[in-house]
Amino acid sequence: MRCLGVESTAHTFGCSVVDSSGKILSDARDIFRPPEGSGIHPRDASRHHIEVSSSVLKEALDSAKTSMSKIDIIGYSAGPGLGPCLRVGAVVSRALAGFYNKPLVPVNHALGHVELGTLLTGASDPLVLLVSGGHSMILAYSNNCWRVFGETLDTTVGQLLDQFGRALGFASPCGARIEALAKKSSGRYLQLPYTVKGNDVSFSGLLTAALRLVSEKNELADVCYSLQETAFAMLAEATERALSFTGKTEMMIVGGVAANRRLAGMLEVACDRHGAKLHVCPIKFAGDNGAQISWTAIQEYQATGKSVKIEKSTIRQSWRLDSVDVKWRP
Repeated sequence: MRCLGVESTAHTFGCSVVDSSGKILSDARDIFRPPEGSGIHPRDASRHHIEVSSSVLKEALDSAKTSMSKIDIIGYSAGPGLGPCLRVGAVVSRALAGFYNKPLVPVNHALGHVELGTLLTGASDPLVLLVSGGHSMILAYSNNCWRVFGETLDTTVGQLLDQFGRALGFASPCGARIEALAKKSSGRYLQLPYTVKGNDVSFSGLLTAALRLVSEKNELADVCYSLQETAFAMLAEATERALSFTGKTEMMIVGGVAANRRLAGMLEVACDRHGAKLHVCPIKFAGDNGAQISWTAIQEYQATGKSVKIEKSTIRQSWRLDSVDVKWRP
């Protein structure tokens, strides 16, 4: 079985072909780049997706050395995400499913991150830290659902980094640039708010305080270093507490922020204390991509045989991961 997956939740329009063995046959994507100092405007990003959709689709099919006639099912990111962006991917997927008479499978974008991560890392039953522009969640699987053990109370860690970076004049996404600046720091830590409530974290006060440090003319590298150290320590504390509670022997980090080596380093120390193995999603597939949609759609379709009628295929801008019934995991 081959699935074409279409991803369009935010800044990335991606298409990927994956087969039922888990082999990624192609991965094509084009990322909307806002002007310096600007964030993602949903209308502008959706226009970008419209413009590049045909070329990205063609690249995915050509790279997989296949055609739509040889595709068995089509999966699309139905949410959560930015409404105008989600609609582009849904319209493209509906058009293809209708014209070629293919089953259409809606996929939860966050679940896609988790399921592709387990495929690529080989993790079987991990505690998961999902960290991206749209998510900061600690998850564990139980009784046909990924349960939330902790999450952000306000902004996500990806939003924290992006909003801080945009205030400095950087273009989103800003995480890599902030990480590079932090590495240039002498290691001077500047005091910042540290807010962990049970297994939940709060980043809004941290953002305000970090911007204040910049306005006070502190060395930018030191501010970036301090911001990362504080935010990632908060996540590591909450994750380690969940690791201790669940008794998991594996931990996995997925999502765009999984590419940050400092965060992975903190989590590795936490895992060592509990005798757990850390799995980090490969950088190439840490961010949004069509493969996460393809692989999740395949598992859903093989487990349930369910697809949606084109006229009833919808998007859900706020679709929580812990509301999805996962039929394919024991």
